Amino acid sequence: MNGKQKYFLCYLRTGGGHLAPARSIAKYLAAEHGERIEPVLVDGLEHASAVARYVIEDGYRILQAKAQWYYEFIYFLNKLTFVGQGNVVLAKLFIKPDLKKRIIEEKPSKIAIFHFLMIEPVYEILKELKLDIPVVTLVTDPFTAHPMWFKYPQKQFIVFSDRLKDYCRTKKRLPESTVRVFPFIIDDKFSSSLSTAEVHTVKSKYGFTEQKTVLIIGGGDGIPNGKFILQHLLDAHLGVTIAIVCGRNKELYADAMRFQKKYPSLKVFGFVDFVYDLLNASDIVITKCGASTIMEILLLKKIPIINDYLWEQELGNMEFVRDNALGIFERNIEKLPSIVRTLTTEKAEYNRYIHTIESMHLRSGTKEVAEFLVTL
Repeated sequence: MNGKQKYFLCYLRTGGGHLAPARSIAKYLAAEHGERIEPVLVDGLEHASAVARYVIEDGYRILQAKAQWYYEFIYFLNKLTFVGQGNVVLAKLFIKPDLKKRIIEEKPSKIAIFHFLMIEPVYEILKELKLDIPVVTLVTDPFTAHPMWFKYPQKQFIVFSDRLKDYCRTKKRLPESTVRVFPFIIDDKFSSSLSTAEVHTVKSKYGFTEQKTVLIIGGGDGIPNGKFILQHLLDAHLGVTIAIVCGRNKELYADAMRFQKKYPSLKVFGFVDFVYDLLNASDIVITKCGASTIMEILLLKKIPIINDYLWEQELGNMEFVRDNALGIFERNIEKLPSIVRTLTTEKAEYNRYIHTIESMHLRSGTKEVAEFLVTL
């Protein structure tokens, strides 16, 4: 025993939006309180069967990438109490046994939950073991959250917008004292941009020119309709550097590499761990509407062009950008070249968006949330 208090940070790998904030909190706690706190990242399905992991983790990812309409339909169905609870019960069969064993053996001092499917297993285990361990649920959807997050209304919640806090108070009838609002959790490196010299070095490293750079990026599986977005931008001859991150999407990567034969200046990347560098080297980012990606773009003061979002789950993210004039929402792929041309040739228009982004004074909430956990 090392005598440190263990903080369990519980998540599932259903997209990066749950693991990324857990990692950020763990990194901060280890750096600032490592002498007395040991953050432990707990994957709820780490020891589950391969089938369970495939259905819950890969199923989520595949539906988002290949059958978005079906994913959105399932999202809607899960808002029906009996459907949502049925899925919670099924997931619990795979999550609960190993989690209970770990809680008994490792005796965490505090537990933070980053995925709604982890909520019921945690509270049931603590009740069965008669343990009084402080628990807080971090609702990783910042603006429009699924009702399944709020099954235990008397417990502690952290949300990342006043909009969602109002929803908790007026729609879910949560006691105001149980809901705390903090800035969205982002890796702290996104809180500051690279210097001009460092950006020049990054551009040189990845073969970018000194022209304006347009980055096309989605989640781990690339961006929906990435082939068509890329084709329209390249065919428009915009006089900019165009780069695309395809993630795990091998089909998109193959398409992009074929385009590169005709347009050698195109920069093509697969799954990367240097998004920070690519965003710093970019001026405009065409993306879908994952919360972490949007916040990373805005913190680095780049202009997002949102081409797609998951109904309701990411609706609030899109509305936050669009309604605050922080970027542009445009579903019509054929209109994207014209938007990019305007932003790259009309300096006043480009600067208008940058000024608005700067005026929001956005910041990472990692430190504030981590310190709240320490005092919980």
